Amino acid sequence: MFKRVLLNSYVMSRRSTRVIKPRIKEILSETLPSGLVDKLPKRWVQIGDVLILPLREELLPYKYEIAKVYAEVLEVKTVLRKGWILGEFREPHYEIIYGHDPITIHKENGILYKLDASRIMFSPANVKERVRMASIAKPNELVVDMFAGIGHLSLPIAKHCKAKVIAIEKSPYTFRFLVENIELNRVQDRMTAYNIDNREFKGENIADRILMGYVISTHEFIPKALEIAKDEAVIHYHNTVPERLMPKEPFATFQKTAREHGYEVELLEEHVIKRYAPGVWHVVLDLRVFKK
Repeated sequence: MFKRVLLNSYVMSRRSTRVIKPRIKEILSETLPSGLVDKLPKRWVQIGDVLILPLREELLPYKYEIAKVYAEVLEVKTVLRKGWILGEFREPHYEIIYGHDPITIHKENGILYKLDASRIMFSPANVKERVRMASIAKPNELVVDMFAGIGHLSLPIAKHCKAKVIAIEKSPYTFRFLVENIELNRVQDRMTAYNIDNREFKGENIADRILMGYVISTHEFIPKALEIAKDEAVIHYHNTVPERLMPKEPFATFQKTAREHGYEVELLEEHVIKRYAPGVWHVVLDLRVFKK
């Protein structure tokens, strides 16, 4: 049975609920028409010292004034208006509405993540999975992260598990931050980064563990993951799946592809990360693959 993970957001504390929100409403009630005060955002995401704020259309004429108050009360340097996440690299398209610098360093579980919050995805709903990675591997393992991003999942493995990590990231812009984060976290001796499409990676039969932290089309990369894997390995397979197909999927698709390539698959664990869209869930399967 799938387990739905309940996450405690690291950006919305009891203090923000009981103290900060009333203070924001109190200040903005002097600026906004009375009918708009109750439509102010009740939730937000804070990454380092950058705030991501969802704003309704009717609030947009006052977006700067609103963002300025949130920034001052929450003590952040930049406020972004939440927008869409699009494209191959799952890039956010967020508008800067206060401040000018969207680059920040976010600290979580002893890891420093430097990123451009306006252009690089960093989901608070994935926090439990990032924390889980900090104890998932053994020191002598070789881990290949096929969709490394800024090191979301592989930095905890290199830092806390002391495993060797090969991190592959296709986007040149995101890759810059991945390299910086490897240095920031002082794991240069254990973590090597490649700015290539993972399908161009030449390693075969080398990985004890593989991270596939992508969604929507992750199944297209299963053959490459099996090529990289040793004759026996563990794969952390992320994908999005309609609720009506659970719990059969996404395991059935992975198993079918693996068998076509001479591998059997054992399901070790399965987790639901978050709701991706109405009726669609982001899930991760921990799978042991082995040669027949």
